[in-house]
Amino acid sequence: MTNVTVKKLIEKIEGEAELDFTFNQGEIEDVKINFGFYRGIEEILRGHDAWDALVITPRVCGICNHAHLLAAVRAIENGYENAGLKINLTSKAKAIREFTLSCELIQNHIKWLYMTILPQLEKFVGAVSEENYAIKATYLASTITKALAVFSGQWPHASYAIPGGVTCDPTHLDVMQAQSLVDESIKFFEEVVIGLSIDDYLAMESVSCFSQIHGDFGKLLRLMLVNDMGDKGYSHDRFIVFGDSILAKPGRSIITNVTNVDISCVQENEQKGTVSKAVTYRDKFYEVGPLARGMVAKTPIVRSLHKRFKDSVLSRVFARIHEVALLLDYSKGLLNKLQLDEPSCVLNADVRLNDFDGVGTVEAARGSLIHKTTVRDGVITNYDIITPTQWNLGNSTKAEQGIAIEAMTGSLSIEEATFIFRTFDVCSVCTTQ
Repeated sequence: MTNVTVKKLIEKIEGEAELDFTFNQGEIEDVKINFGFYRGIEEILRGHDAWDALVITPRVCGICNHAHLLAAVRAIENGYENAGLKINLTSKAKAIREFTLSCELIQNHIKWLYMTILPQLEKFVGAVSEENYAIKATYLASTITKALAVFSGQWPHASYAIPGGVTCDPTHLDVMQAQSLVDESIKFFEEVVIGLSIDDYLAMESVSCFSQIHGDFGKLLRLMLVNDMGDKGYSHDRFIVFGDSILAKPGRSIITNVTNVDISCVQENEQKGTVSKAVTYRDKFYEVGPLARGMVAKTPIVRSLHKRFKDSVLSRVFARIHEVALLLDYSKGLLNKLQLDEPSCVLNADVRLNDFDGVGTVEAARGSLIHKTTVRDGVITNYDIITPTQWNLGNSTKAEQGIAIEAMTGSLSIEEATFIFRTFDVCSVCTTQ
């Protein structure tokens, strides 16, 4: 089979994507990734009051709305500081923002485990079980989301974060309620997902410890190892992080060498045949997401995994579920240290600047999210949203293949390639802004 092109519609993602596969001698030689539905949130924002972004951008996505809210509020705060207004958030406001974002990442990761990657892997290798994964996903996701809503007031599409802090003023009873929900989530994660205590799990630093992991995560790992997923899905082995979080500081990793990043070197380019834009850093494609965060942060077990399996499907999947443990443990610590006597917000509502340029970065579930805003005479004249999926799913250039395309190249079947594609956790709605 030489130079045969086959189209495949990818559903059961956030939106839809079309993949055009080119086969040569029975192997996938090239892939075109097409997103056909344009959202236009960036255009909607133009002409609006600067603070309207706090209400509109969370509507970009139904499962990453807090990430978009925080990127929007950080863009305004950064713009204020660029214009000369210093903002010193209280530790209380910082902790609440970090807690809600951590909860959002946990529910996102766990839904991906149970509703995408585990059932899709079983289908691909012909080992379909009778497990009701949707119930497990719903239980943990809904439990941790209730903890999130204690502070945000609702989920999704909350706008509790504002320039200078947050709108909520939690009581000790609120914190106790959130602590109980986090404890319940940790218990489920220990008993069902990993089959051991979270402390014992987090003490692991080497691939040699994989045999100690049980539960559904252990099942997933064994299924991947048996089916050689450590040898599939290799990409460029380049990683980048722009958000500053507990998971990683900003930086880029090429193999194991970590260096600083400059956000001004991010390039966003139009692509033919799709409404999505491709994103590069100094003209090169970089992978974003949990594996990138683990490599940039030099997380011991992720680095151990990478040393053996490089940037494979196995490494990518493991890094994402590993973050659930890190975030659950971190979230509990945030609540224990929350200073309720501090102000929730350090800016008065009537403090407004009419002219500024700001950039906000957040580590969302799928990777680095960037919001750029330009405000003149109090209204938005330009708004740019750069999402993680744009980094990972950009089409190839003359110089090199995109991240996911490189990972799919060489696959022997569409089924194998689309499984690799899903390990990047495709989000169409975030991509086409």
